[in-house]
Amino acid sequence: MQNDVPAFDAIILAGGRSSRLGGVPKQGLLFRGTTLLNRSIAAVEGARATVIVGPDPGPLPPGVLTCREEPEFAGPAAAIATGLDVLGRAGAGAPHTLVLACDMPLVSGAVRALLDELSTGKRSGSYMACTEDEHGAGRMQPLAGLYSTGMLKKSALEMATNGRLVNGSVRSLLASLDVQLVAVPAAYTADVDTWDDAAALGIAAGSPDVEDGAGRGRS
Repeated sequence: MQNDVPAFDAIILAGGRSSRLGGVPKQGLLFRGTTLLNRSIAAVEGARATVIVGPDPGPLPPGVLTCREEPEFAGPAAAIATGLDVLGRAGAGAPHTLVLACDMPLVSGAVRALLDELSTGKRSGSYMACTEDEHGAGRMQPLAGLYSTGMLKKSALEMATNGRLVNGSVRSLLASLDVQLVAVPAAYTADVDTWDDAAALGIAAGSPDVEDGAGRGRS
């Protein structure tokens, strides 16, 4: 990572129900011999502090925190707010917070693009990955974003005060932020919601996958 990129903290979301996967936790799925959670941890390398929001994943690299939103399965907005709170209580205070869902095996490419944009753009701004489909329509991925920590905390506090945080949407959480879109290849934010998604990416539960034959970029 570039030396001139401002400091950032990271929140990895790993606590969803995985209902369309029959309850199989996404964080433990394997891609190229590595779990999706470990690939997410590798993608945020360079973060000043990192917290995983979800069930206890077992041994983690030194310095990586873990927590759970309350109540459980309260949604990604509540999970982000919980992650921000844990980072704050741990003494973290980077000006930007990288937010990632753990189900995008090639997301490290998107992270590099976001950090590159941050290093050359408005350092006080927020950035979100966006891809284009074959018809040229944009698809925003709010769970691959680098956001102003102060603005993210302010929005989370407002939603909590108004009783809208639990089961609230991420788009509501980000509505008050000035977010710039960063174009990335679709493969970088391809996520796993169903077993069809997993099969398309060469992912399987409980056993190493096969190499992706679609020629996607390296992570």
